[in-house]
Amino acid sequence: MKKILLTSAGFENPAVQRCFLDLLEKPAREARALFIPTAAIDEDAKAVLPKCRGDLLGAGVLPEHITDFDLDRPMSTDELSGYDTVYFCGGSTEYLLKRIKAVGFDRSLDAALEQGLVYVGVSAGSIISAGNLPGNLGYLPQKLDVHCESGSPAGQLPEGKICLTNAQAIKILGGSPEIIE
Repeated sequence: MKKILLTSAGFENPAVQRCFLDLLEKPAREARALFIPTAAIDEDAKAVLPKCRGDLLGAGVLPEHITDFDLDRPMSTDELSGYDTVYFCGGSTEYLLKRIKAVGFDRSLDAALEQGLVYVGVSAGSIISAGNLPGNLGYLPQKLDVHCESGSPAGQLPEGKICLTNAQAIKILGGSPEIIE
């Protein structure tokens, strides 16, 4: 069953962090995380990477259990399944999706998600899973806007475009998506 958490700004809201921990289904100190900074291609996005890593550390994932992976080679489903969560940082949505497709990571990712891997997206890492771009990952059919001043209401997803504030997230557990805040 797919376990997906799409955010604008990571775990700024403690409720989003709690949701992540619930999706993990194991103590965070035992979890292994694959950290993907690939979208951070400009200085502003690179400056946010320590905050993103801080999300995992603040949730209790041990530093030695976080592996950086820049989508610079293929990764098999077996290798990816050795992790409990994959955390996609923000930056260039188009660049991130292009790199995922170039190394075939989308195929391994989809299979690992079916086996229980937890997907966490931040900004561009969330948008690649939504209906914004051709060839997206297809986990959310609607278009997604992030960093919105006013977000879509909590609960069931609205028809059409979804807007998330930095304090909101979309939780997809199996086929049941909902906005949390």
